[in-house]
Amino acid sequence: MKRWHFPGWLLCAALLLTSVSFWGCNPSEKQTPYPFSLEELIVLTPGKYITYRTDSLVFPQFGRQIATRSYLIKHVVDSPFIDNLGRTAYRINRFINDTMAQGSWQPAGSFSVTRTTDRTEWAEDNRRFVKLQQPLVPGYSWKGNRYLPDQPFEPLYNFSNDDNMQNWNYQCTTNSGSFTFRNKTYQQVITIEQADEQFNVPVVQTTAYAFRNRAVDRFSRGIGLVYREFECWEYQPNTGGSGGPYRVGFGIKQWMVDHN
Repeated sequence: MKRWHFPGWLLCAALLLTSVSFWGCNPSEKQTPYPFSLEELIVLTPGKYITYRTDSLVFPQFGRQIATRSYLIKHVVDSPFIDNLGRTAYRINRFINDTMAQGSWQPAGSFSVTRTTDRTEWAEDNRRFVKLQQPLVPGYSWKGNRYLPDQPFEPLYNFSNDDNMQNWNYQCTTNSGSFTFRNKTYQQVITIEQADEQFNVPVVQTTAYAFRNRAVDRFSRGIGLVYREFECWEYQPNTGGSGGPYRVGFGIKQWMVDHN
């Protein structure tokens, strides 16, 4: 009987190819390119709602005072529509109430969310943000404000905080941890850092300029956005003008208190 002799390297290659074919072609195995899908992090089912406690930082009396106004905001997913780029988007209706929800929920505008294969965009007050972009792994970053115009908050706020917002680096810093805020813990949280810069804050040198830019979003798997902080303001000493120093800008901090 004639025997066939295979070179050792050829036999190893054949075994490796068989192994790759076996594991790579299993039809029952779900291929997951990213650790979390965008569908898990922002649920766009019509009727889905999330209620937030919101603390809004304002500067009344022409910026001479500092105040915090608190209320409840509810986001409710509405039906889908086709946006101006021909993509499927969802309208998110906002409703506002007092912090104890003792009054009736009043309409407070809306914004839209568009999800593509690799990113999720929010369009709010004619400003378009790329809130999430794959791959959502720690260390990955992208220009989340790249679609914003120059000085996107003017003329409402005449400050320099938004001069370079298009260059903010959104970065995924955690993608599976827990997060606790005001005795409430959220599980499987992805944290997206956007900005954390300041000068002369707290304002101890009252004759010098100061500013604060702070922005971060936290999403919980299967729920959506559970925490948001967005603070943009500057302090002007106004040493040569009347009325004394003043602040201009805004701040918002909101966290989920209820959802369905």
